[in-house]
Amino acid sequence: MKLSIVIPCYNEVATLRAVVDRVRAAPVERKEIIIVDDCSTDGTQALLRAEIEPLVDRVIYHPVNRGKGAALRTGFAEATGDVVIVQDADLEYDPAEYPRLLKPIVEGRADVVFGSRFAGGEAHRVVYFWHMVGNKFLTLVSNMATNLNLTDMETCYKVFRRDILQRIRLEEDRFGFEPEITAKVAKLNCAIYEVGISYYGRTYAEGKKIGWKDGVRALYAILKYNLFR
Repeated sequence: MKLSIVIPCYNEVATLRAVVDRVRAAPVERKEIIIVDDCSTDGTQALLRAEIEPLVDRVIYHPVNRGKGAALRTGFAEATGDVVIVQDADLEYDPAEYPRLLKPIVEGRADVVFGSRFAGGEAHRVVYFWHMVGNKFLTLVSNMATNLNLTDMETCYKVFRRDILQRIRLEEDRFGFEPEITAKVAKLNCAIYEVGISYYGRTYAEGKKIGWKDGVRALYAILKYNLFR
């Protein structure tokens, strides 16, 4: 089984090389690494060209900033693996946990796997209370609309059989991708599993980008893709 790792990045010069090194070291025998740079302006593109391009399978550069969802669409279109995983370009999620996330798919039980920050007993950095409240609220509203019982809809770690992704037309350009993809896999009646993961959250001073406006858009996306599509 070949795993495609899609890494959307925007202004992640401080962490990107470390993330790529960890992804390359992840205990998966066959993997393909695709990075989509979303028009970074902080030196990320220079780092990609000077150091990282030779280390990965493909780097794609957006000429204008379009958002995480748009970067993922670009990366998914280029993926050739049997399974596709989303990996953020910061250090909040640990690629060493790929085998745990892949296990339900490898065993033929799952089509899609969500890595939950709120399930299991793995290590978690203690950061923002209101972010946790917002995440759980959005997950609750999403679950009410999809009739799933996820604990962490907003997680980065989502793993898909590639044939499932090929059945979905993604539309959201920014962080609305999370509720959109959740709604669309739910409508396909996929076998969805959750696996507990560790989480090393960062602060805004360390480069965290998501804000309250993204939460509003996520709520809109939950309603749009569950009730009006």
